[in-house]
Amino acid sequence: MDDELRQRLQDAARAHHPDRERMLARVERGMSQGGPARAGRVLRPLRAPMPWLRVVGATVAVCGVLAVGTLAVTSALHDDGGGQRVAGAASPSTAAPEQGSALPTEDGPLWSDGSVNSNSNRYWAQSEVTVKTGKALSALTVELRIALTGGVNTTGSWRSLPVEDFTASAREEGGFLVYRWTLKPGRTVPVGTHTFAGQYNHAEGARDAKGDDYTARARAFGQQAAVGGDFGPAH
Repeated sequence: MDDELRQRLQDAARAHHPDRERMLARVERGMSQGGPARAGRVLRPLRAPMPWLRVVGATVAVCGVLAVGTLAVTSALHDDGGGQRVAGAASPSTAAPEQGSALPTEDGPLWSDGSVNSNSNRYWAQSEVTVKTGKALSALTVELRIALTGGVNTTGSWRSLPVEDFTASAREEGGFLVYRWTLKPGRTVPVGTHTFAGQYNHAEGARDAKGDDYTARARAFGQQAAVGGDFGPAH
């Protein structure tokens, strides 16, 4: 290329003035019509929900199911009266123990008596069950029931037989303070007369023991015996 042609091209380039306003108008027109790319801006597809949003949604759904299940179980555990029932196997009914006044005072090798100790006073008393046996006993349960009249509460108990031979308890049951002595397995009660005593406080004054009773049930190596009664005057 000679120098004259090069000079002409340079003069033409310097003389060219682009129409800037027209170019901007074309760009704006293209952007308003949309498209995959405009003025260097790339349109990206919508992304899937972030993982934590999926976890939150699943948690909310599980909580809803648990809430409905809990409501159903709670409703099933209440009866029409608003009380709560506990599901489970029904336990067999047990008859109330026979009261002492319905039993004889003597049966087979056993003889019995109930009395209030003469040392009892206006605030405290000791009721005693005396058991006499003509045979050695392989099993024996003595029960002393003190009616829960005013102020009655236990202050202790004792027996004339060895303490280690018996399991003893004192508790309130069905309107009575109940003392119970049970011979331990493998132990025996020898022939003779034996005493079981329950001690208790009561309201001030002379206490009437007519509501009290006792029972003694025994086995003399195969022979069953049961005695009982109420309480006579102090002696």
